[in-house]
Amino acid sequence: MGGEGILLLQPGKHEFPFSFQLPSEPLVTSFSGKYGSIRYCVRAVLERPQAPDQSIKRELQVISHIDVNTPALLTPVLKTQEKMVGCWFFTSGPVSLSAKIERKGYCNGEAIPIYAEIENCSSRLIVPKAAIFQTQTYLASGKTKTVRLMVAHVRGNHIASGSTDTWNGKTLKIPPVTPSILDCCIIRVDYSLAVYIHIPGAKKLMLELPLVIGTVPYNGFGSRNSSIASQFFMDMSWLTLTLPEQPEAPPNYADVVSEEEFSRHVPPYPQPPNCEGESCCPMFACIQEFRFQPPPLYSEVDPHPSDIEETQPVSFIL
Repeated sequence: MGGEGILLLQPGKHEFPFSFQLPSEPLVTSFSGKYGSIRYCVRAVLERPQAPDQSIKRELQVISHIDVNTPALLTPVLKTQEKMVGCWFFTSGPVSLSAKIERKGYCNGEAIPIYAEIENCSSRLIVPKAAIFQTQTYLASGKTKTVRLMVAHVRGNHIASGSTDTWNGKTLKIPPVTPSILDCCIIRVDYSLAVYIHIPGAKKLMLELPLVIGTVPYNGFGSRNSSIASQFFMDMSWLTLTLPEQPEAPPNYADVVSEEEFSRHVPPYPQPPNCEGESCCPMFACIQEFRFQPPPLYSEVDPHPSDIEETQPVSFIL
C-alpha cells in the first residue's frame, strides 16, 4: 500500500463534511408507539489503528409525503344511521344521525368542517359529540395488537326529546400528529372522524368517517372548483322548474282587456284606400302591425283629453 489512504492528523479538532443519498424507494414515516417504532439513524465510525473504534449515532426524521389533492382523498364522505332507544317492549323512540365531511384528506393544523343532522324522537336528553381517533396496529409473528387514542374532540348542545339539531360546518381542529402510515407491513397508523351521540342509559350511536392525515396541504384549485360548480348547479336546479327554456311572447292587448276598454284606448283607423301602387302597401302594413299594441303609461297621457285629441292617434317614442 505504501501508506496510501492513510491521513495523519495532528493533535486538535478536525471536521469532515459527509453527505449521502437516501434510497430512491419510498421510506415509511418515522413513528414511535406503544408496541413498536420506526426509526432512522445516522452512524459515524472513527477507526483507529491499535486503538478501539469510536462511533456516534444521531436519529434522523423521515416523512413520507401524502398529497391530499388526489381524487381519492378529495371525495366527500357521508354516513347515516338510526338507533332505537330501549329494548323489547319498552322502547322510547328512535334517534337518527347523518354526518358528512367535504373530503377525506386533511393536514395537521387544518380545521375539519362537520355537517350533521340529529333527530331525537326518543324520550331522553341526548348530546352530540365528535372526535378524531388514531388507531395504531402492530403486526408481528402472526399476532396483532391495536391501540386506539382520541387526539381531538368537540361537543354540541343538548337535544331535548322531539327536537332536532343541525351542524352547518362545526369545526374540529387537527392537532400535531403523525401522518397516516398506510404502506408499512408491520406498523399501520389510521385516523377516523367519529360523530356520535351520548344517550343516557343506552349505548352511544356512532358514525365513523375514514380520515387520512397527509403532508401536502390542500391547494383549493381544480377539483374544488369543479365540486363547488357541481354543488352550485345542484342547488340552483330548482330554477329549471319555473323558468321555461325559451321565453314566451307577451299576449296582445286585445286579448287581455274587454272590448269596451279596447275600443276606448285604441281609436278606429280608416280603411286604407284602394291603391294599386307599391307605395301604399308598406304604409298599411305598418299601421296593422302597431294597431294592437298596449297604450302608453298613464303618466304620459293627458288625464283630461279634448274631443279633438280623442279623434286623432297619438304616437310615443319609447
